[in-house]
Amino acid sequence: MRWLFALLLMLPCKAIAQGQATLVADRVEVTADARLIASGNVEVFYDGTRLTAARIMYDQTGDLLTIDGPILIRLADGTIFTADAARLDPRLENGILRGARLVLDQQLQLAANRIDRVDGRYSQLTQVAATSCNICDGRPPLWEIRATRVVHDQVEQQLYFDNASLRIAGVPVLWVPQMRLPDPSLTRATGLLIPRIRSTDLLGFGLKLPYFIRLGDSRDLTLTPYLSTETRTIEARYRQAFVSGDVSIAGAFSRDSTRPGENRGYLFADGQFAVGGGYVLTFGAETSSDPAYLLDYGFGDKDRLESGLSLLRVRPDDLFQAYLTTYESLRPDETNATLPRYVARLSYERRMTPAVIGGTLTLQTGIDSFLRDATTPGDAGRDVSRVGVAADWQRDWVLTGGLVLGLQGGIDLDYYAVANDPDFAGGTLRSAPAVAVTLRWPLMRAGAGGVTTLIEPVLSLGYSDSFGGPVPNEDATLVEFDEANLVALTRFPGEDGRESGLRASFGLNWTRIDPAGWSSTLSFGRILRDQPVAGLSAASGLDGVVSDWLIAGQLDLTGGFALNARTLFDESLEFAKTEARLTWANDRLALNAAYVWLPADADEDRDAPVSEWTLASTYQINDHWTISADGRYDIAADTPTRAGFGVGWRNECVTVDLSVSRRYTNNTTVDPATDFGLSVNLNGFSAGRAATQTAATCRG
Repeated sequence: MRWLFALLLMLPCKAIAQGQATLVADRVEVTADARLIASGNVEVFYDGTRLTAARIMYDQTGDLLTIDGPILIRLADGTIFTADAARLDPRLENGILRGARLVLDQQLQLAANRIDRVDGRYSQLTQVAATSCNICDGRPPLWEIRATRVVHDQVEQQLYFDNASLRIAGVPVLWVPQMRLPDPSLTRATGLLIPRIRSTDLLGFGLKLPYFIRLGDSRDLTLTPYLSTETRTIEARYRQAFVSGDVSIAGAFSRDSTRPGENRGYLFADGQFAVGGGYVLTFGAETSSDPAYLLDYGFGDKDRLESGLSLLRVRPDDLFQAYLTTYESLRPDETNATLPRYVARLSYERRMTPAVIGGTLTLQTGIDSFLRDATTPGDAGRDVSRVGVAADWQRDWVLTGGLVLGLQGGIDLDYYAVANDPDFAGGTLRSAPAVAVTLRWPLMRAGAGGVTTLIEPVLSLGYSDSFGGPVPNEDATLVEFDEANLVALTRFPGEDGRESGLRASFGLNWTRIDPAGWSSTLSFGRILRDQPVAGLSAASGLDGVVSDWLIAGQLDLTGGFALNARTLFDESLEFAKTEARLTWANDRLALNAAYVWLPADADEDRDAPVSEWTLASTYQINDHWTISADGRYDIAADTPTRAGFGVGWRNECVTVDLSVSRRYTNNTTVDPATDFGLSVNLNGFSAGRAATQTAATCRG
């Protein structure tokens, strides 16, 4: 094997191979019997592999390396071997290492009396102790697996254990005759995932054992048996990736004591595909056996299920969308037959810049349908279809003194076909023109220290009307008044609702930007009308001829702190509606808190006021401990709605998560319940999951 070592002697002596091998040592000699001996800080580099040792002897006759330790071998894939002594072939692919240690992906270490290397692929370890924990002063690690033999398949990235026992702090707790586990460098592998203990008031104490099945590079299936004192459940999730999209299907089937003799379950499926020409096809399906199943089993808190198909194309100057959606309500106060169960829409929108008049012209055409299962005449059984076209134009001019003049106009032409409702019999043709002129005066000041302040008063005069017969409002029933639509042509979110009459909108925007990295904004405004607008609820703040006062503000500070708030005041300066959201995120804290107050309003199906706090937070106390909390409190009813608390502890070799949550909901379909959860993960064996960088501290 002369190609392995071609030496150039110097002081200190370095030998450089002709080809891919390099030897560096303090001393190199060639004996009379053709043995090469390198000693003193020996390093060998070959084909991405690095070897360091105290002494290496190469026997040309036997084509064998005899290596004296301490030995460190780092393979090209990151695998590390250490040993006291070794006898290997020059390629380091076959041979024996004694008093050896194998380290995989800088996480899992396997100490053995002997390691046999075979064909550069297999490493057979004898009398093995495997762990990813730090070992302090010879004390037993937090956990380890002892085995008489372990085979590591470097190609398949698998570990095969014979006569294995799991020890916690040196105490044997589990024995397995044979088992297979993925090494930490493998991203996807068939096998058992992290088990989870779950205990609830409804389903008792149980265990979830997820099993991951790799069906190829682009498909996988996860089966999770859930066994408890009150239920027998099997959960399943299938995923497949394609060149142009992906599909995911999740579901579960249960037989439990809460509904004896009944089959319970759910099925959710969704997918998305690029179908060419910039179009994206999306589909989804959701169904549940009963209204309480998702909550009982912790699959989510959705109270309306959606299934449908959509086709979407978004380009810089045009938008195409088509969708068909069906809804299934799980709410006890709603009847599916009287809801618009089937909603369909086909629309196209194009934006352009006319050469003659300038500005931006937007053209839109669309078809909508809302269909119900009920046949009862009136609101409960009404079916509505609409065909319409719309045009909107807007342009701004900068005048003397920095005034900005904006002009906006638009018109909608719609034809409504209404069935099964005597109040809207036959077809109705409606036109809805609107025009508005807006004047803004942005004033900016640069203050001391680079602080920038911007004040912008705004005044808008608008007029809109609706011609033709009345039409039902199906898509614009919940109207919000905020700083974004203060001077808009309409505040209705859909096509059915339309404002009419003359109105004046005025307001003031204030912004302060500090070069230190924080900013704040404050906006307020109001709308005056010559006549009330039908279809605007009292809670919207827009009913009557004078709207409520709108005040909104944002505060963004350094360190990840942000506060957003919006409120409406009535004539007596009392709160009419309020919402606020606070977020705070940094290296240790993630906090989201929100408050909302809504008045009772029959038009919005709210019989009583809503006053509610919600909270979700996570705090990392130190490198090992993390706590989390979430909750929702109904201030109006003076009762909690949901509460949860979690504790996590982790170091370099284990992750433990403990959680408890309480749902206080109590109605005809859902009962209050408490849920406990516990999961323990031994880092180093989870496919694709890197061990945390937290290192254990050795203490005396």
